[in-house]
Amino acid sequence: MVSQVLGEAGIGVALIVLTLFFLLFAEHFGTTQNLRDIMTQITLNTILAVGMTFVILVGGIDLSVGSVIALCAVVSGTVITSGLPPGAAVVLGVVLSLVIGGIVGFVNGFVTEFWKVPSFIITLGMLYVARGAAQEFTDGQTIYDLPPGLTRFGITTFAGLPAVFVVALLLVVIAWFVLSRTVFGRMVYAIGNNEEAVRLSGHRTSVVKVVCFVIGGASVGIAAIIYQARLGVASPILGNGYELNAIAAVVIGGASLTGGRGSVVGTLLGACLLGVLTNGLLLMGVSDFQRTMITGGVIILAVVLDAYRRNLSVRLSAT
Repeated sequence: MVSQVLGEAGIGVALIVLTLFFLLFAEHFGTTQNLRDIMTQITLNTILAVGMTFVILVGGIDLSVGSVIALCAVVSGTVITSGLPPGAAVVLGVVLSLVIGGIVGFVNGFVTEFWKVPSFIITLGMLYVARGAAQEFTDGQTIYDLPPGLTRFGITTFAGLPAVFVVALLLVVIAWFVLSRTVFGRMVYAIGNNEEAVRLSGHRTSVVKVVCFVIGGASVGIAAIIYQARLGVASPILGNGYELNAIAAVVIGGASLTGGRGSVVGTLLGACLLGVLTNGLLLMGVSDFQRTMITGGVIILAVVLDAYRRNLSVRLSAT
């Protein structure tokens, strides 16, 4: 617990230093509008990363989230624009998006746990299945004419903050409570640290791991609705590459890819750090290619630090 708090503090310090740097050297970085833009930009990564945190804590990985966003978006978008009364259509679309995301998460988790297929493999296959299904469902076409009420939500503010970012913060709070204050949360960490010991103590570890994948899938369903609210469209090409952004936010936030260590607070800080870095570099005129390289370097540094911490922990335990 102490090392986790220290890790989150370290990320927080890095975020503050990075923010101060861009405040000094990036014009317009500190404007109210730009800060709101950053919050809006990190919303999707935060929501996806919260679900990914559950999966990674139990030692899994989900590479399909970017494509599942597209699948959830086109199916729910079709329902929302089907001609039903706008309120009922949006509610039905939201429910359908959550259900589809949850079902995909269940399939990923079930195959991983009960057919003993590595999550890397099954979710990589699901990445292609979901993307192809989204394109087949719409014949490759983009869905327009979403209800104004939904698109207004994508640009409205609540207490000075973008409403979509408030939704992400609420999910962070709920996930924090589940992971830190419930038996299920303690089980998630225990499985990530030593699954065999938990299994031998009589607990059904596979069920917990499948539920974590379902939570990850449901978070994708929420992200798909937020995506539509922001862009005003539902397209089969949405979400391309978002799986890597979510994983990066979790890893930079201090989670271990081998499971058992990490927190949603660290994940939120990781998503904020990525958002500030991308926005600040953009305002400084850094090209897309250079921003991609710098972001990749930060991710590599986070993974190297994670490996160093694990090796240090092993050495200290041996002494």
